[in-house]
Amino acid sequence: MNAQEILKILQAVEAGKLAPAHAIDRLKHLPFEDLGFAKVDHHRALRQGFAEVILGQGKTADEVARIVQAMLAKKSKHNILITRADSKIFAAVKRGAGKYSKLAKFHPLSGVITIARNDEIVGNGLILVVSAGTSDIPVAEEALLTARIMGNQAENLYDVGVAGIHRLLENRGALTEARVIICVAGMEGALPSVVGGLVAVPVIAVPTSVGYGASFQGVAALLGMLNSCASNVCVVNIDNGFGAARVASAINRL
Repeated sequence: MNAQEILKILQAVEAGKLAPAHAIDRLKHLPFEDLGFAKVDHHRALRQGFAEVILGQGKTADEVARIVQAMLAKKSKHNILITRADSKIFAAVKRGAGKYSKLAKFHPLSGVITIARNDEIVGNGLILVVSAGTSDIPVAEEALLTARIMGNQAENLYDVGVAGIHRLLENRGALTEARVIICVAGMEGALPSVVGGLVAVPVIAVPTSVGYGASFQGVAALLGMLNSCASNVCVVNIDNGFGAARVASAINRL
């Protein structure tokens, strides 16, 4: 779609020949920006409710910084999220962020970089991120930060695994207040089943690669969660805190 086609759509709306809602439907698929090494989808927020998220893993610091610059150049004030990043990527992003450099934050525990330009809460309830053990917190933090940057009220409840089940039961009130629960666990991955049995809301289980040899870097937890007897539990990929929060955010906006 070129500028002339967009102009025709706007003129049709102005003349009353095209409903604004129909115009939005047409504009949802505007062209991406081709940087050569990346094609930046500037209208993903319009289609999906949140802007394109940048995976730092496998990209150079310069590539990530240039993608961020392209996103910041647009007039829309959506938040920017970069996952699986490091201090080198953050330094490049901060240098290239211009007037938004002060808003750029690096969260080293989770490897997340955020540029929060909009603090509007668009979710309808609370997303609660629960971790089984302290070793699961980096993945849980990725989920927590993702949920927050996407406009949700999100809180955490850490180190409440089944090895000390009383720690979880002591926080049963917090569990019942949530609209969506993200449950992060390694080892045998039992915690989501327990949490799912206590609440009536969706529980998104995140297996982590935490555990000894027979855990197979999270495969044991993944299989345990996939075989959960709690019928309100669904599962994302190993260590995928971002994916869990993205789904939780979509549910929380319904």
